[in-house]
Amino acid sequence: MPHFLGLDSSTQSLSAMILDTDSNEIIWDHTINYGSDLAEFNSPNGFLHNDDPLVKCSDPLMWLAAIDRLFEAAKTASIDLSLIEGICGSGQQHGSVYLNEAFFEGISLDGPETLAEQMRPCLSRHEAPIWMDSSTSVECQEISTAAGGDERLVEISGSRAIERFTGPQIRKFYKNNAKAYDDTRRIHLVSSFICSIMSGTDASIDFGDGAGMNLLDIAEGQWSDTLVEATAPDLKEKLPTVVNSGSLVSTVSTYFVENYGFNSHCEVYTFSGDNPCSLVGMGASTPGTAVISMGTSDTFFAAMSRPVTDPQGYGHVFGNPAGGFMSLIAFKNGSLAREKVLEKFDLSWAQFETAILSDTAAGNSGNMMLPFYEPEITPNTQTARVELHGDAAFTNWENASATVRAIVEAQALNIKIHSAWIGETPTTIRVTGGASQNDGILQIFADVFQAELQRLAIGNSAALGAALMAANANGAAWTELIAQFSKTDPATIKPNPTNKELYQEMEKRFKQFISEGS
Repeated sequence: MPHFLGLDSSTQSLSAMILDTDSNEIIWDHTINYGSDLAEFNSPNGFLHNDDPLVKCSDPLMWLAAIDRLFEAAKTASIDLSLIEGICGSGQQHGSVYLNEAFFEGISLDGPETLAEQMRPCLSRHEAPIWMDSSTSVECQEISTAAGGDERLVEISGSRAIERFTGPQIRKFYKNNAKAYDDTRRIHLVSSFICSIMSGTDASIDFGDGAGMNLLDIAEGQWSDTLVEATAPDLKEKLPTVVNSGSLVSTVSTYFVENYGFNSHCEVYTFSGDNPCSLVGMGASTPGTAVISMGTSDTFFAAMSRPVTDPQGYGHVFGNPAGGFMSLIAFKNGSLAREKVLEKFDLSWAQFETAILSDTAAGNSGNMMLPFYEPEITPNTQTARVELHGDAAFTNWENASATVRAIVEAQALNIKIHSAWIGETPTTIRVTGGASQNDGILQIFADVFQAELQRLAIGNSAALGAALMAANANGAAWTELIAQFSKTDPATIKPNPTNKELYQEMEKRFKQFISEGS
């Protein structure tokens, strides 16, 4: 009974999924929530409070405490971890972990202490900037200028200099704390850091996640000397090597064998980012089907028939774990923005759904919202912009149902507008994330895109994708794995064709709404 483990270290939680590829069953699916299960880290949404709203960092020791908590839960649930033959994982993209010389010895994890206790002395920086951080505008401009401009950056890395990307974050750290940067001997992504922990070795970064750093030459699959030198001195020596997704790293660390009963022969494969893993988990690793992930952020991604780049610089080109490339566009104001409206009117999610399906009509009687509760990534907005345009009751925040529809219509239109550069109009969109369970939200997206929406039957697409990557690295074929595990709910959401022209016209007005005052 070969079992394969997929881990997903996301913004707000750590999840595990164990697959049995003989019986085609999911043996275990479990999540540790940082806010509720690890309240001692004071990170209710997965990141630490900072007086500067542009700064978003997490405590990397929290991620390690979650690993111990996860496998303690597996023991309590009588999960036989010795049956696991391969492990792969997913990490929230762009987050970075800074480690000193002690890391290279400490990563062997041969002591009786917890993971957090053993790794604490190895940190040269005790806070890890994550993808939500947008405090590096100055550093982005400096890197762009040094590298020859945004067009050159896109040509090399697939993306312009992006505030949340790892390269600008590294440059800011170097500028603000040169001593700590000098003491740093290894800089890992979240994915490669957790992979290092699981393997007890200094793991490599995979092509898919490494492409989200503004440091990788995507054509060559190696660090770009131009971009590395534009970012910080001696940086190349501080970075892991780059390898293909699913490459063998080593057998599992003895820490997990001794403490949780893993088989010493269990293999660990190179982890990837949460978006590349979700692409695989959603069964969209070949061109033809787009994916929208509705999580903390909303993300649109798809396998690419050819590696085109976004002329506006908002979209990105990453590596596809199943081979080739994928497009990705991130929208920072996703579920957290929807929750702001929910909280504003003290609604339940059921009432949120009813507001769309029963209380309002497509087009929202002309009411429109700019829903950027946080500085937005796409389009690039350096400050929060929450603006209402419409009738008096709506603009005075007196119409809860209209506000609910307005935020979802705005998000769907924003995604459609800013994914047009890919040049492939999807007829099917697979959706995942917490908001994908809300029929009202999905109906608006179906009508705006005029595409059928399908839910993944399994909720955690990133953990599933990681488990599938482990099984594939162990010899299982992609086609068989996707057919067996990446199944969709038979209850699809179909578009209403009578709303096509209405939303085409609304799209034009929303473009104008975005540009006003920008």
